[in-house]
Amino acid sequence: MPLPPMLADLETLVSCESPTADRSATKRCAEVFAEMGARLLRSDPEWLEYGGAAQLRWRFGQGGRVLLLGHLDTVWPHGTLDRLPFAVADGRITGPGCFDMKAGLVQMLHALAALRGAGPDALDGVTVLVTTDEEVGSPAARPLIQDEARRNQAVLVLEASADGALKTARKGAGFHRLHVTGRAAHAGLEPERGANAAVELAHQILAIVQLADPALCTTVTPSLARAGDTANTVPGSAEVTVDVRAFSVEEQQRVAAGLAALQPRLEGTSLRVEAGAQSPPLPPEASADLFDRAQQAAARLGMAPLRGIAVGGGSDGNWTAAVGTPTLDGLGAVGGGAHADDEHVLADSMPERAALLAELVADLLGARP
Repeated sequence: MPLPPMLADLETLVSCESPTADRSATKRCAEVFAEMGARLLRSDPEWLEYGGAAQLRWRFGQGGRVLLLGHLDTVWPHGTLDRLPFAVADGRITGPGCFDMKAGLVQMLHALAALRGAGPDALDGVTVLVTTDEEVGSPAARPLIQDEARRNQAVLVLEASADGALKTARKGAGFHRLHVTGRAAHAGLEPERGANAAVELAHQILAIVQLADPALCTTVTPSLARAGDTANTVPGSAEVTVDVRAFSVEEQQRVAAGLAALQPRLEGTSLRVEAGAQSPPLPPEASADLFDRAQQAAARLGMAPLRGIAVGGGSDGNWTAAVGTPTLDGLGAVGGGAHADDEHVLADSMPERAALLAELVADLLGARP
């Protein structure tokens, strides 16, 4: 598959900014991608609105064999293109969202277009689902994602690779918020009448980090913290968000129980734990067979042996594995710098990864020459 057409399509997609929180922007990006897909796949997608977010679905034949999954939204705010425009230099493609995960989506379209060239029925059994709220946990698209996963025998997720490795396992992610209530007082006149919620929060943060278990790769990270309202007042309230990542549901439950059991240290303060969104782990057994088939596909193409890796970040693949559908992740771009200014894609890898995807899809459809 030639690189220049992929680069042109990737530039078009990256140049359409699509921060998750801006529904009109993600819809515009979906329109751009729908036109691109219609051109390459010779088929218009279905437009679906779930929770106010635009989603695109192509279903070839009755679907039901393999679901290809990706998202168009990015973490980058409007105006990032002015600072980090799309560019190709020294074999590196840069631009907001190129690695996570617009290059993977372009590779997917070109892979399917290559298969589509074998005849109008060559893609029968394939479903493509492209969503626009993955970066915040897919609250709108999740029911659709899981329904489609239940309909299919396998899910291939076009998220970016990890330094070229496919993602054969992912941690489950949980976000909790600890609220501390204290008692406000004037910090200069009578601080002794207060109950300092910020100091209580500091005690609790030190207790929270002890819930991690490095031996099991369970991380518990206090992240966004806030205390008080004015500089000259003993804080009457404080809160911290806690990011929990674990490879097992049992570990997720253990940490949640530990958070719920926290006790205040200072007189006059109280605690409340608010459980937030949680995603289940993607266990290695969910991807084992598909990874073996991808390895065989790579060998047939003369590629170097593939690597698999377990990672801490979650994706929509966590939700598809949770309903029992075999799921292989990380089939998208090769590069690095997700969510960072040095986000990039290795240009020469795009045709190779598109060819790998085409070979794997053909194998799953039973249509490999």
